[in-house]
Amino acid sequence: MLFNSYIFVFLFFPLVVLGYYAFHHWKKPKMALGYLLLMSMLFYGYNSIKYLFILMISVVLNYAMAELLDRTSRLALRRLLLAAGLGVNLGILFYYKYYDFFIENINKWLKMDYAFLQLMLPLGISFYTFQQLSYVIDTYRGECEKYSFLEYASYVTFFPQLIAGPIVYHDELIPQLRDKKNHKINYENLSKGLYAFSLGLAKKVLIADTLSKIVTMGYEDIHYIYTMTVIIITICYSLQIYFDFSGYCDMAYGIGYMFNVKLPVNFNSPYKAVSVTDFWDRWHMTLTRFFTKYVYIPLGGSRKGKVRTYLNILIVFFVSGVWHGANWTFILWGVLNGVANVIDKLIGRFLEWIPKFIRRIGIFILATYAWALFRSPSIRQAKRMWKHLKEFGEGRVYTPILETFNNLTEMRVVYRLGLGGVIDRYPVLPLVVFLILLILACFFMKNTQEKVEDGRYGAKRLAVTTVLLLWSVLSLSDVSEFLYFNF
Repeated sequence: MLFNSYIFVFLFFPLVVLGYYAFHHWKKPKMALGYLLLMSMLFYGYNSIKYLFILMISVVLNYAMAELLDRTSRLALRRLLLAAGLGVNLGILFYYKYYDFFIENINKWLKMDYAFLQLMLPLGISFYTFQQLSYVIDTYRGECEKYSFLEYASYVTFFPQLIAGPIVYHDELIPQLRDKKNHKINYENLSKGLYAFSLGLAKKVLIADTLSKIVTMGYEDIHYIYTMTVIIITICYSLQIYFDFSGYCDMAYGIGYMFNVKLPVNFNSPYKAVSVTDFWDRWHMTLTRFFTKYVYIPLGGSRKGKVRTYLNILIVFFVSGVWHGANWTFILWGVLNGVANVIDKLIGRFLEWIPKFIRRIGIFILATYAWALFRSPSIRQAKRMWKHLKEFGEGRVYTPILETFNNLTEMRVVYRLGLGGVIDRYPVLPLVVFLILLILACFFMKNTQEKVEDGRYGAKRLAVTTVLLLWSVLSLSDVSEFLYFNF
């Protein structure tokens, strides 16, 4: 089930909120938690019961593994159980996400002919696997409280963060679900949550999905586009993935608030970054902290000299690239970002004299350049895109792209407001203005968390929330998945 769907907005979410608080009102906290678990499973299994089956097996196995670790004192046996837990989780992830990629490369390089399994990737498997890995590892380290199976299963399957994050730790979520103060409707939190949800839904439906039409057309018609069109397409994708992921994070954050749960911030205006390191401190923040805690620090972090530190950074970004998908484009993208981070560590302090706005533009350009690789289905196509970016070729913009944008309902309204002559004469102008406004918004506007926390909730915010919700809901005819569902 998608946040940006009629069934979620008008049926599922009202039912889960009303039921959850009703059980708490009747002094039935276990039934409230059980109801939340049941509805979360319905949310996850809505499109495929197979996905739900895999998720529940994973939940049961990891809880059992943690219980065995908690009851075992012998170090050798605890290490064996930890290795088994890591092996099971990573094995399931490898089987569903990387098996065919592995076989493809074996067949290619060793001239073999092994059959592909052609498995469908279970939604959110990377997210809930990492979340459960953190629980098993923390149990091994003695950093976990005692949780019931109901609490653990509710923590893993909590639907706002189940499919695309944030990656939440057990001690961040379960205590909030336990806290009796959170068992009553908090109207301030409800207002904050609705406001954040409306902003996120608008980012997804009105911005990201609009840009998606242009990006998809550009990559499908790669043989018919040249320099100016490639520049527009790469910028469009850079903004699409920004607003798509930002929109999801806002909606998850807002839904959490409506349950009196404050989820960790996962997206903090990364295009305001003034360095590569700063960018990755702002983009997918819970994934970064997961890799820092469970990969970078165990490798030695920055404690074993500069050379080892740089190597550890490269390893972390290599793993991050692999995590994002079974394709050499993701792996190369991860390596390039690792190299960029190492270079930033080496020379970043020498660039601090450059005005922040200039550095911000530079980071946006670097990120956009790298996203071209991330979006491409192959390294060959990415190289083709990059080649066009470096040369002064065809200056016209691919006409079908302009027609797609200018035929949007919103643009037809603008056309009828008296700007039709300008649009007919300069058909590229509306798209260019739209992209410039989005870039400026990324550079200068407050992000959703900042707006939510400033505490000013009055008629103006109510009007903004209402307008954005209505506008977004009326634009839901082409419901699309979030990009991070693929990871």
